[in-house]
This record gives sequence, structure tokens and C-alpha cells, in this order.
Amino acid sequence: MTYVDGFLLPIKKKNLKAYRSMAAKGGKLWMKHGALQFLENVGDDLDVKMGLPFPPAVKAKKDETVVFSFIVYKSRAHRDKVNAKVMADPAMPAMMKLAMPFDPSRMFYGGFKTLVEL
Repeated sequence: MTYVDGFLLPIKKKNLKAYRSMAAKGGKLWMKHGALQFLENVGDDLDVKMGLPFPPAVKAKKDETVVFSFIVYKSRAHRDKVNAKVMADPAMPAMMKLAMPFDPSRMFYGGFKTLVEL
């Protein structure tokens, strides 16, 4: 079974281009160091009637949408090794200096054991 790091965050629609650029750079680093899959997804069908829609869950404002992202690894141990390599990569300090196109204090994050994998 795989292991997944998941992210959910509100982002101003006008910042999506900058976010995409930042995410692409980050994704290349994670893949370079062994992540199995790296996905960044922007809200498309968020006005749902079932359950609690993502926008109110993250307290998205009218000018914001929601990004749902995840990185897939072989296991939690593999995740820890990949993340350590990413953080030690010479490209990381420059990436950390980039202006964030979203408010990190409003980002939800967690590591997840896969429950069902088909």
C-alpha cells in the first residue's frame, strides 16, 4: 500500500498562474527524489449539494478557489526519505525565498496511510 501527503488550501484566483509555476518547480524536486506521483488540482465542480463543499470548509472568499493536492510515496518511511532529500536539495533555499501565492496559515496538510488501493 502507498502513503500520501495531502494538501488543501484556498487561493486567490488571480494567483493561480504563480501557484502553478511554484508547484511545477516543487513537483520536479519531489519526483527527482523519488515521489511516485505529484498532483496539483484546482477546484472545478465545487458547488456540490452532498456533504460539506470545500470552499466553505476552507473559508474561501469570493475571489478564491480551492487547490487539492497530493504526493504519493511507497510508504511512510519512503515519504520521510524523499522529503529529507527534497529539503536538502540545493534548489530548495531559493524556492523557500519565493513569495507564496497563497496564505500558508490557511493550508491544511497531513500524511495518510492508504486504506483502499485499486
